[in-house]
Amino acid sequence: MIKRTFDIFFSLIGLLLLLPFLIVISVIIALDSPGGVFYKQIRVGKDNEDFYLFKFRSMSTGADKKGLLTVGGRDSRITRIGYFIRKYKIDELPQLLNVLLGDMSLVGPRPEVRKYVDLYNEKQKQVLSVKPGITDYASIEYSSENEILGKAENPEQVYIDEIMPAKLKLNMKYIAEQGIITDLKIIFRTIGKIL
Repeated sequence: MIKRTFDIFFSLIGLLLLLPFLIVISVIIALDSPGGVFYKQIRVGKDNEDFYLFKFRSMSTGADKKGLLTVGGRDSRITRIGYFIRKYKIDELPQLLNVLLGDMSLVGPRPEVRKYVDLYNEKQKQVLSVKPGITDYASIEYSSENEILGKAENPEQVYIDEIMPAKLKLNMKYIAEQGIITDLKIIFRTIGKIL
């Protein structure tokens, strides 16, 4: 209950304070390339339930049909403004709406797409016992994940065999330590990483 109150309060404050900035980013995205300003994708949330995750669109329309993973620092599907908003995690800001709606928390395991959740073993499925979040230990540790994948011969296999299990271990660490103090530490570490 305390966590939900924390999430509602700070997501609402965040949306209100950032509103002028969000409008400016929306206009730039609309002018930069054809397509909508927002991108929504089905992700897996608490109790293995699907929900729509919101992001600012950073790729050309329909780019996700060419693969779910973003590979390398210069994925050709990413728009000009997309590189900037991804680098500074601005594309994630619409997820404050997901937090307000109750699909997500500010802090929690990053929600995955169904394709990869279906590969979880029983132990790994424990990450679905909590609400997913905008940031967590794994987001901080793997902030340059697309660059790691860009150097791989088979990016998807590297993601499945190496990155995903490592991120899930960090998710389990979060579940074991979760609490308001842990959440605040992760939020401040995330801001520090972005800056």
